[in-house]
Amino acid sequence: MNTAGFLEVQDLKVHFPAGRTSLWGRKRFVHAVDGISFTVPRQGSFGIVGESGSGKSTAAQAIMRLVPVTGGAVRLAGTDLTALSGSELRTARRQFQMIFQDPFSALNPRQRAEDVIREPLDLLHVGTRKERAERVEFLLNAVGLPLEAARLFPHQFSGGQRQRLMIARVLSSSPDIIICDEPVSSLDVAIQAQVLNILKRLQREFGLTLMFISHNLGVIQYICDQVGVMYLGRLVERAPSETLFSSPRHPYTWALITAATSPGSLRTALKQRFTMNGEPPSPIDPPSGCRVAARCPFALERCAQEAPLLADCGSRHVVACHRADEIAGIGEAAIAAAGGHP
Repeated sequence: MNTAGFLEVQDLKVHFPAGRTSLWGRKRFVHAVDGISFTVPRQGSFGIVGESGSGKSTAAQAIMRLVPVTGGAVRLAGTDLTALSGSELRTARRQFQMIFQDPFSALNPRQRAEDVIREPLDLLHVGTRKERAERVEFLLNAVGLPLEAARLFPHQFSGGQRQRLMIARVLSSSPDIIICDEPVSSLDVAIQAQVLNILKRLQREFGLTLMFISHNLGVIQYICDQVGVMYLGRLVERAPSETLFSSPRHPYTWALITAATSPGSLRTALKQRFTMNGEPPSPIDPPSGCRVAARCPFALERCAQEAPLLADCGSRHVVACHRADEIAGIGEAAIAAAGGHP
């Protein structure tokens, strides 16, 4: 696989106004995304995982240009998406599409399935009427929906079928990259697996690049080649999926893995070392030091004063922690003592 950056996100920032401290006080901003950088190779898959409020969905919306970008750049195949507007942005949108968490709210309840899928083709003036109809049939088959479903309305589908319909819609314009924002979180586990398998198959067949947002580590591990761990607007760790889940080096990543580990001796051993207490700091006034420090059981005085930078650990693994090497050793010792791996 070509490892050159197809999607390049550089120092992306999204700050929302949050009012003033008083009538004449300073303006305040919610630092929803506060300087994240990563690249995704063509036909690769990159996942962002983190707690609710970490900024991962806002990052996805900023890449899609659905929320204003405060700073940084987003480049797709060399084109700076943050510099586009008006007709240029509308034309470029054919290349990047998004699947939302709740397909029902993203679909027009008055449109039949065939109209839902064909609408992007109509708006972009792609092909003849006959070619568009053929494209609708092709995409229904591609996502595993029967041709009879073309005449149904969204409310006549199950949750999993609606998500398949949404996938067919975003594929209609032949995008290069699809951004998936918690696309299976509202589905039953069995249906989640079906939808994820469809996405993996379509990625191979259509040569798609995927960016996946989720709080579910299992989903991210299954579908993503690279993973970024996000906390309070920043990436604290980024690595190939296999490396991140076998050898994490940030205490917050360990805490997420601990929470996702099945009950038993291993989870008990990990919880004794990697439990994060309390709530994240306010994104309106984030701390100047490490943003995890107030909750981290390994924090030093230095951590509260000096924000760690993402440091290269080798093999495309970077982590922002002053004690990364120690944390990795503590985690491995806990796993060895419990006799297993998450």
